[in-house]
This record gives sequence, C-alpha cells and structure tokens, in this order.
Amino acid sequence: MRYSEQIIEGRNAVTEALRAGKSIDKIYILDGASEHGLDAIKRELKKHPETKVIYTRKEKLDLMSKGGKHQGVIAMAAAYEYATVEDMLRAAEEKGEPPFLIMLDGIEDPHNLGAIIRTANLSGAHGVIIRQDRAVGLTATVAKASAGAINYTPVAKVTNISRTMEALKKQGMWFVCADMDGQLMYDLDLKGPMGLVIGNEGHGVSELVRKNCDMIASIPMKGDIDSLNASVACGILAYEIVRQRMKS
Repeated sequence: MRYSEQIIEGRNAVTEALRAGKSIDKIYILDGASEHGLDAIKRELKKHPETKVIYTRKEKLDLMSKGGKHQGVIAMAAAYEYATVEDMLRAAEEKGEPPFLIMLDGIEDPHNLGAIIRTANLSGAHGVIIRQDRAVGLTATVAKASAGAINYTPVAKVTNISRTMEALKKQGMWFVCADMDGQLMYDLDLKGPMGLVIGNEGHGVSELVRKNCDMIASIPMKGDIDSLNASVACGILAYEIVRQRMKS
C-alpha cells in the first residue's frame, strides 16, 4: 500500500485527524497565533509525541496552502487511503445494520464531496462510493470541507458506478436517486439496504445510472429556482432515510 504526503488545513480538520490517530509527521503553526482555538490541537499533540511542531511565518503557510484557508495550522500527513465496497458492507454487518451507502455519479467540486462525506458520517452511512474518472478524489480541500469526517468515513473509488450498483443489487441492495421529476421522497419506502445516488452538479445522474435505480425521489421545493446544491440534496435525502429507519 503506497502513501504520499498530504496537506491537512484548518484547526478542526487537523484536530480530528489527530483524534483519529492519523499518522502526522509535522504540524506547521503560525508563529504568534492566538492560543484560542489551538487548545484542542495541543491536547491531542500530547498523545502524539512523534509529531514535530514547527512555528512559522504566515507567508510560508500561504505558500503551502492548497485552499487558502489554513487558519494558521497546516499538517503534513500520509495521503488518505481508499477503502473497498466490501469494507463498507462488512462494517454494516458488524454493526448489525442494513447497508446504507452514498454513491456519487461524477461529483467534481471538492467542497461538495467534503460536505457529503461529513453528511455520510453524521447520518450513519457506512461509506461513500465515488467514480474513478471525471470526478474529484480525496484531496486536502475535500479533507478540510469534511471537517474531519474523512478520517472516520470510508470512501471507495470504482471504475463503473452502474456495474457496482448491479453487483450490490444482487446482494439485496436497493437504490434511490434524486431528480425533480421523481416521486415525492416522503411517499417512498427507503428502509432496508439502501444506496443513495447523487449526480453531477451540472448534469445530474447519468441516464444509465438512473435506469439502474429502483426509485427516483423528488425533494419538495417552494422557491423560485428549480434545483439544490448536490451536497444539500444529499443531506436532505440522507436524513429522510435516517427518519424512516428510526420509525421502523
């Protein structure tokens, strides 16, 4: 298994990486930075004496930063490791829960992917599946947007979303995707082994993936525009799945 150095930016993201036991070689902290907000990082660092702390100038942090919002803290760590779909199914089985997976059909914005990973963690999803091509992968910006959830939520990369869905359907999973022309989400049975499919920010779910879905869910909207941000739509539908599971 190969790792490459990765940048983790922001106080929350660095704190959560330390809490999760991620291997961090160095942490760069703005020299003279206010202690407010650094307390959690310093507490976690006591458990990681191997991590080197370097106090440096803002100019250096700005040059190192990928997203430009480092908040005076940058950590250098091993790149995030991708999981497998089998890992996710195993985790669901160990918890005694029906699998709940989030599948992304071409998400390109790293902030959307990070937000979706955060939602997946908080809604109890067992993992996030992304496309190998024409989609964003696990980057420092994704890690920061996930607010640390990337350290706890497995992410798998697959070559073909449709084939992965077909294989999972043979194992008893059902799939629902979001589309404004679908059936009202409250009228759908979203309990049991479920995969939630979210499409590309501009084009939505591809036709082949849509055909593989068992249900098409629409989210009620009362405003003057006709679509939601992909990560927001994911959050709404994920929590409808949570609501139905809690009632069953």
